[in-house]
Amino acid sequence: MNEKNLSVFETGEPNDAFAKYFVGKSWLNMLSTEQVAIGNVTFEPSCRNNWHIHHAEKGGGQILLATAGEGWYQEWGKPARKLKPGDVVNIPAGVKHWHGAAKASYFQHLAVEVPGEGGRTEWCEPVAEEEYSRLEEQK
Repeated sequence: MNEKNLSVFETGEPNDAFAKYFVGKSWLNMLSTEQVAIGNVTFEPSCRNNWHIHHAEKGGGQILLATAGEGWYQEWGKPARKLKPGDVVNIPAGVKHWHGAAKASYFQHLAVEVPGEGGRTEWCEPVAEEEYSRLEEQK
């Protein structure tokens, strides 16, 4: 699968500003920065972001809309969920989680920032390689 032509949304530029919070290479194309922030995030195979939390004093959180490839989403202390195009993930503010590509597939999702007050992202530790490898065996 060609990472530049995964879906109707252009892949964008290398996600260098957030590269330190990812294992592997990702790309970011901000589709909207007005009213509601929406970013098209593309992950190369095996790429995933670190555990992180979207904090907000009121409202906030994130919605993921899977658009291409196969990926994973996991909340702290819960089983991982395999993602495919058309899947929707609602992530409330304050929930520690990670998301990214499956081992053998590029993955693309729209990340919708839910409006809130006092919003910020807390970046945590990377997903352990052993844990990630075990997910691929679950399929």
